[in-house]
Amino acid sequence: MDKKNIPFFTVLLLLLCLASGCNANHLDSMALTLTPLSAAVAGTATAQTANVGGAADQVATAVYKATAQSANIYATETSMGSLNDASRLATATVIAPVVAELPRYNINPGQGYVAWVHKPVTIDLNGYQQSGYANDYQQITAKDFVMAADITWYTFDSLSACGFMFRSNGNRNKPSQYMVIITRFATGYAAFTATVDGEMSNMRTFYLAGADKSFNWFNNATNRLAIVVHGALIDVYTNGELIGEVDTTQPPPDSMQSPPSLEIPKNGTPQQLQEYQNLIDQTSQKFSVEQSQMANAKMNFAKNKPIFSEGLLGFVDVSQSGESKCTFSNGWLFILNR
Repeated sequence: MDKKNIPFFTVLLLLLCLASGCNANHLDSMALTLTPLSAAVAGTATAQTANVGGAADQVATAVYKATAQSANIYATETSMGSLNDASRLATATVIAPVVAELPRYNINPGQGYVAWVHKPVTIDLNGYQQSGYANDYQQITAKDFVMAADITWYTFDSLSACGFMFRSNGNRNKPSQYMVIITRFATGYAAFTATVDGEMSNMRTFYLAGADKSFNWFNNATNRLAIVVHGALIDVYTNGELIGEVDTTQPPPDSMQSPPSLEIPKNGTPQQLQEYQNLIDQTSQKFSVEQSQMANAKMNFAKNKPIFSEGLLGFVDVSQSGESKCTFSNGWLFILNR
């Protein structure tokens, strides 16, 4: 998220607490039934940007005004009428950052609605081949959607990963689902995977060094991951940059791209230089693991037919070995009406 946006969103969050008394349960239930509300968003955003200023706020205001003019967005007048002024303001405040961010992924806010905005959550794993999931809105399924979150990580193993699972059947032991994950491997790496009854059945990989210059692979760093899922296509973004597109109907590629050359961090701290050396030591071994996973995916694709249209979704931490901690913040789900 651009640092220029922080003051604007800070004001919005403060207004949320003042208007709603910070009643999380009330907001959670309202988010499921009454959001999004374009008229309330437009009114709140316009009023706030008048007091804040700046290029980012002007863009946000323009988005809100465009949203309010669309006849196919959000709740009906009946739903609007059922809310008191405090609830209208609270709802508008919660979803305003989502509406402002959507154009970064070429999505018009009029194409859908905010399904949830998630409080920060941490998944902490330790051990060999562990996985963990989190989502406070497990009852909500999605077909086509946009999902985004800031991810702060601390991982011992460079193949331990943080990201999203979606179109899942909810089976924790032998899941059938998609995942998009990011890792510290090779100074930045993203992967799409599909599993059927726990078997790796499709896979794509993306090295981030070329596409996302701002990606930070060091421990305790924060990167923003976003995916746009529409039909068989998945667009993957890190820090606002499109780093890959996946067609889920296509099998894995015949060969994998080799890891990029790793450069010593400039002005690195002793700890960062040690992390770099650890990364160098792990690269060959971890690339072999990825090649094996890709080979399994290619072998299983035709047999398992990993094509999923709808399902559960949430945050995921996957650990190859050792410790892995993923913290997800500023996360949200926007469901597409197409």
